[in-house]
Amino acid sequence: MGFRSVIRTFVPSMKTIYLEKLTKSLEPCVATIGFFDGVHLGHRYIINKVVKTARRENMLSTVVTFDRHPRQVLCPDWHPQLLSTLKEKTALLSQTGIDQLVVLSFDESMAALSAYDFMDKVLLQQLGVKILVTGYDNHFGHRQAGITEGFDDYVRYGHEMGMKVLQGDPFDAGAVRVSSSKVRNLLMEGRVELATECLGRPYILTGTVVSGEHIGTGMGYPTANLQLTDANKLIPAAGAYAVNVFTEGSPTPKFGMMNIGSRPTFGGTHQTLEVHILHFADNVYNQQLTVSFISRLRSEMKFESREALMNQLETDACQAEKILNQAQQL
Repeated sequence: MGFRSVIRTFVPSMKTIYLEKLTKSLEPCVATIGFFDGVHLGHRYIINKVVKTARRENMLSTVVTFDRHPRQVLCPDWHPQLLSTLKEKTALLSQTGIDQLVVLSFDESMAALSAYDFMDKVLLQQLGVKILVTGYDNHFGHRQAGITEGFDDYVRYGHEMGMKVLQGDPFDAGAVRVSSSKVRNLLMEGRVELATECLGRPYILTGTVVSGEHIGTGMGYPTANLQLTDANKLIPAAGAYAVNVFTEGSPTPKFGMMNIGSRPTFGGTHQTLEVHILHFADNVYNQQLTVSFISRLRSEMKFESREALMNQLETDACQAEKILNQAQQL
């Protein structure tokens, strides 16, 4: 399935380490640090530099990340819209060739550390970082009022403590500068194809199938109503999408179409996530499904009648199957 594949189970060769469980300092390593939401191609570009540098220096390659978005601690009222859960992020990072992933529990005490203290007490003394590769726009450490620290400061701090600091370059996918915020914006606009180009894979949502109102069943298009496993995952723009659907216990995707919206034709008032699996009749209630977004079919629409909606669903299904067949050949 290649480029269109869903997130695979992480490879055991990558060691996952939780900072609070460390009993001794780690071996010398080359590392990069960040939240790495979505593990997009820009992240992979930096991580590839870490892996190559580590091999050249005969050290371990390390990615340092956080168990939650720092803003969830710094701004308690902020509601995140994330591209990946920690489990998904771990699986994605395991595919990059790194030796170890270190997960930091981000709390108020860590948030209070200055950049210098974070580099010294955490990265150097506990994690053994000898070479730090930063993103081109990466910032870390508590910022004092009126003081903005950046790459030059990190280089100076590193020189004082015996840590070499390198800066990674930005990554462009065509004319798009790839970043997590850019991917979020694309998904919120429904531009899932371009989001795929930035991520290097289709965006996914995972959820449990719950009982719905059976409106689709009455029109010949039964749907699985998803309740997301993680409520913090970003939901793409309202509309209809061609999707691949992974059911429990099956590594092979099934073709489907998904509707995100409030069902305005029937006077709906709350958002639903409904998946119709093409040419499929099995009962999937209470099962977990993973939906992989391939293409947007149309925006959300209010139809004049039930019959008009049924005709559109038939058109959507034909279009989705055509798109998914073509994507399968890539």
